[in-house]
Amino acid sequence: MTVRTWQGSRIAGLGYYQPPRVLTNEQLTQLVDTDDAWIRSRVGIQQRHIAEDQSVADMAAAAAGKALGAAGIMPAEVDLVVVATCTSIDRVPNVASRVAASLEMAGQAAYDINTACSGFSYALATADHAIRAGAAGTAVVIGAERLTDWIVWQDRSTCILFGDGAGAAVLVGDDDPGIGPVVWGGSAQRGPAIRIEGRSARIEQDGASVFHWATTALAPIAEEACLRAGIKPAELAGFVPHQANLRIINAIARDLGAEQAVIARDIVSSGNTSSASTPIALAKLVERREVPSGAPVLLLGFGGGLTYAGQVIRCP
Repeated sequence: MTVRTWQGSRIAGLGYYQPPRVLTNEQLTQLVDTDDAWIRSRVGIQQRHIAEDQSVADMAAAAAGKALGAAGIMPAEVDLVVVATCTSIDRVPNVASRVAASLEMAGQAAYDINTACSGFSYALATADHAIRAGAAGTAVVIGAERLTDWIVWQDRSTCILFGDGAGAAVLVGDDDPGIGPVVWGGSAQRGPAIRIEGRSARIEQDGASVFHWATTALAPIAEEACLRAGIKPAELAGFVPHQANLRIINAIARDLGAEQAVIARDIVSSGNTSSASTPIALAKLVERREVPSGAPVLLLGFGGGLTYAGQVIRCP
């Protein structure tokens, strides 16, 4: 592999995959004591997609294939595959290698990363850094989750929240960078507020603690990502935060002051898909042409860990 050094990278194509099975709030009431009005008022979700035969790797490969098609790049041209996931049951080979095999890539580097809901932004940053360093020229970055494997359907505090799916971006080296500096970090001492622990683990969370952290700590981080990219929040054309909870999304957007931006609210139709939520929501904005090509969009991942990562990208 011969790779030149670039000043940075840009997103050349996006893709997403969601399983065909949809679970509505009305259907969920047959499994747990809740109702549609309560779910909408608490988290804003109306439905979510549920994987059946599709593994994390299957969904990741489907999203990656669409992103490669959108970018006009063949699998053999890919130097690096990075998959963000916290829910894959299969450990070895890793999901990234399974995606590479499924798409018949050859010779690429491939690794998984786990920072839960902030995973896609972490993965995007590491792939961008690899391209800047000359370690890759073309990369596929994927967020893929099958959260419903870890749900107790009788636990109303979690089962209403989560869905399955994958989103992907293809990065190419460019001397006119389209991915800004990442702002990342976390509050590790409060990490157990969201957890999947043990061999027979299920998702557990301290919802009130997570809500307070997200609605008070994250707007300044979003502002810092804009500052490092050299733009003001008011100049954003789009804001794509992790789709955790509609009330959290609205609170961060309000405090950020990005009045002109299109705010992604895919939470309503997809639920919380952890690391997949940001790329799925971004891909849908681009698919619907709600944000013009070349316009600045802020991505902000946050959640399990408690971790966060955000960067301003140029819309493909």
